[in-house]
Amino acid sequence: MHNSIETVIIEDMKLILGRKNDIFLIEITGKLQLFDSNELKGLILKMIKKKIEYFILNMKNVRAVNSSGIGALIYLSSTAKKMNLQIAMINVSEGVQKAFEVTKLEDYFPIFPDLHTVLALFENRSEL
Repeated sequence: MHNSIETVIIEDMKLILGRKNDIFLIEITGKLQLFDSNELKGLILKMIKKKIEYFILNMKNVRAVNSSGIGALIYLSSTAKKMNLQIAMINVSEGVQKAFEVTKLEDYFPIFPDLHTVLALFENRSEL
């Protein structure tokens, strides 16, 4: 998948960034909380300015998410929708899925079981 790979470490979160053409993969490890979530928002907004249209957030190794992290994900999802960009989550960890269920957001985010499924949609330019 990766044409380029970069690792960013922010407080309690590590991001591994990969890109294939106009599809950007962000593998998130650790906790998605206040400071970390602001950094994630900033990173994706920079990518939007670089004309990246497709984002995949791999949530497999996210140990915890709080209300600030959920707020950041809502902001990113709504920004993507307003700008006709595509953002999807894959491999959502059990703890994050539970947080989405408690906040009634499990249907708000496009969530897919694995990378191959969402890549097929993105590469065929399907809307989520």
